[in-house]
Amino acid sequence: MQQEPRKPSSSQKTQFDTTSATEVEDKNDPSIDSALLLTDLVNVQTLNPSIFVDLKYATTDNFMNMKLYDHLKNAYLQEDVAERLSKCQDYLSSIDSSLHLLIYDAVRPVSIQAKMWRALDSIPSIERGKYVSNPANKSLHNFGAAIDLTLCDSKGKALDMGAQFDEFNEIAYPTMEAHFLAKGELTQQQIDNRQLLRKVMKSQGFRNLPTEWWHFNACSRNDALTKYKILDKEP
Repeated sequence: MQQEPRKPSSSQKTQFDTTSATEVEDKNDPSIDSALLLTDLVNVQTLNPSIFVDLKYATTDNFMNMKLYDHLKNAYLQEDVAERLSKCQDYLSSIDSSLHLLIYDAVRPVSIQAKMWRALDSIPSIERGKYVSNPANKSLHNFGAAIDLTLCDSKGKALDMGAQFDEFNEIAYPTMEAHFLAKGELTQQQIDNRQLLRKVMKSQGFRNLPTEWWHFNACSRNDALTKYKILDKEP
């Protein structure tokens, strides 16, 4: 389910030093799902199995090159957020029945947020916040009110967005698309793919981050603090 990585030019490529860690073997504990279902969180695929899931932080295929989720295998969101996302998939299917939403990350425990924050400690806090929310302030992911996702075909192959998931370069910025199109570093098809994703998500009120083509918020942080509980750590 992995798109071919786009290789940025030397002037764009950003390197981060992350700390390696020994992976913990998955215990396949059946209580994990039960524990999450006792909260207000919902397994997205139980609402709409047409939505595909490939949790990047449950693998080593992420910017930290290590497995961060030892037990979390499914994509969980707040129930009302999951229902809105299900309607987004229905809308996408009405546009092109061969396409699916592919979730890379949904609810994210604060403990994992802190690991990500520390991994980028070579970047000043103000700049770091463009890529990972400060765990002290909480991320909408911690509430189950944000989604990282893309579009894929019926076989789970991601559409080409011109930049990888979690690529920390300006070419991943929705606000910079016209610039990189003019430079010939993004194609019109890649931008069209991003615009389709935004169109589908906007149909249910999701808002895209200006620095990440893949990240969509369901509400504001203040709304989340009022409406939802935080997932502090992985069950």
